[in-house]
Amino acid sequence: MRLIREAQARGLIHRTPLYKSDTLSQVTNANVYLKLEALQKTGSFKVRGAYNAITHYINDGVSHVVTASAGNHAQGVAYVARIYGLRATIVMPKYTPWIKISSTRKYGAEVILEGQSYYEAEKHALEIAKEFNAKMIHAYDDPFVIAGQGTIGWEILEDLNQVDYVIVPVGGGGLISGIASVIKSISPGTKVIGVQSDATPSAYLSLRQGRVVMVENTDTIADGIAVKRIGDVTFEIMRNTLDDVVLVSDQDIVNAILMLAESAKVIAEGAGAVAVAALISGKVNVNGNVVAVVSGGNIDVTMLAKVLYKGLVQMGRLIMLKGLVPDRPGMLAQVTGVLGKMGVNIVEIRHERYNPMVKPNYTEVDIVVETPPEEGAIDKVLGELGKMGFNFKVEVP
Repeated sequence: MRLIREAQARGLIHRTPLYKSDTLSQVTNANVYLKLEALQKTGSFKVRGAYNAITHYINDGVSHVVTASAGNHAQGVAYVARIYGLRATIVMPKYTPWIKISSTRKYGAEVILEGQSYYEAEKHALEIAKEFNAKMIHAYDDPFVIAGQGTIGWEILEDLNQVDYVIVPVGGGGLISGIASVIKSISPGTKVIGVQSDATPSAYLSLRQGRVVMVENTDTIADGIAVKRIGDVTFEIMRNTLDDVVLVSDQDIVNAILMLAESAKVIAEGAGAVAVAALISGKVNVNGNVVAVVSGGNIDVTMLAKVLYKGLVQMGRLIMLKGLVPDRPGMLAQVTGVLGKMGVNIVEIRHERYNPMVKPNYTEVDIVVETPPEEGAIDKVLGELGKMGFNFKVEVP
């Protein structure tokens, strides 16, 4: 607690807003607030821990810092190193999203791509730190990093008088360890629940088995929390402070990113959206005042486009009309004319003339459309097309 109080007193880092979401409140029948760390400097909470740790270690004469990161901690360390004029070497997994690599380099750090996962990148970073006698700033298993993340807990309790639940993303455990340390010390009745991707359930398994468990898979859209092994320090804190850890699927995360973008006007990366994913998927049952930590917003724009598209398909708001149309001039225009007349927006049209299963005088047509809001609208569209002799059916794009 002393370390967290000291970190809170240092300032510099943004105090991020606590925003009430009417949409999430209606979905959960609770009062849901979003702690928007996606609006933090460098786009995630990680800069809090990096700033606190480096500020502490610089007093020991540190001039070169090294770390391993899937992206957000890298940016935090690079940003703080630039403020202090330190040399920074960052090791990132080879398949880290490009936006995170590019942003880290913009802060002046040397970026090395090594390994298929954070775990492999970390091993290489430790070797570099030893070779150059540099200070390793661990992404989560460092008391000063944990203390920096814990300042979020202070802000939550200062901004909301009564807090019944705090839902927090979990990777290596630094964020939730810091937050839980504060929450449980000041408001022990508040439940603190962690959320992980079901593809990388390292904390979930560790807490249930009573020991640190390593997992092999890191294939998830929530790359920021795709950690094979949680920390030893964070494990001890989590086992003594958390009420539960739950798992969400990548599809749950996709739905959460879409809801945050559309309803809250907040762009969240996969890891940043898992707390909301747990709420809207029903993986946690809540009541009263609930805070969901949106931990980061550093998502590649091309990935965001894919995620939003998949989310719309999953919700049935994008569908594909598939059918055969006589391969004659004007036939396709008749089909699209019906759609336009009935207010259906066309997103994409694809022709397939050379399918050997289709008669030579016909073409197979796939039309991706936005689903009209009126109930039964698509059935009416199919009926109108049928009256004109066009047999279409609905499929997933």
